[in-house]
Amino acid sequence: QVQLVESGGGLVQPGGSLRLSCAASGFTWDYYAIGWFRQAPGKEREGVSCISSSGTSTDYTDSVKGRFTISRDNAKKTVYLQMNSLKPEDTAVYFCAADRTGYLSTGCGLRTSYNYWGQGTQVTVST
Repeated sequence: QVQLVESGGGLVQPGGSLRLSCAASGFTWDYYAIGWFRQAPGKEREGVSCISSSGTSTDYTDSVKGRFTISRDNAKKTVYLQMNSLKPEDTAVYFCAADRTGYLSTGCGLRTSYNYWGQGTQVTVST
């Protein structure tokens, strides 16, 4: 059974930091890129960041570049999203997703169709 379980969300003040985790099971880890997406109330879901199945390539949406960092721990089958300098506009439900791109491939995309999705974790940036 495929599972993607997000954790690490919460309430943080503007300028603060959070680290989200996405723990995966039930699929062949080395064949999948992992992406983070978010959806705020009344807005469309947007791609935030992704990391290739090889872990050698990453991508970020412009609004988070320089503030967010994605990383991958293959031994733990977990992807992390370190979020610094958080802003109120980062408030959203954050989802991780897996995209079958091939064995240790070097690509990932924020606009491609992902195969598996987690349930999401709420991030609220507010005073």
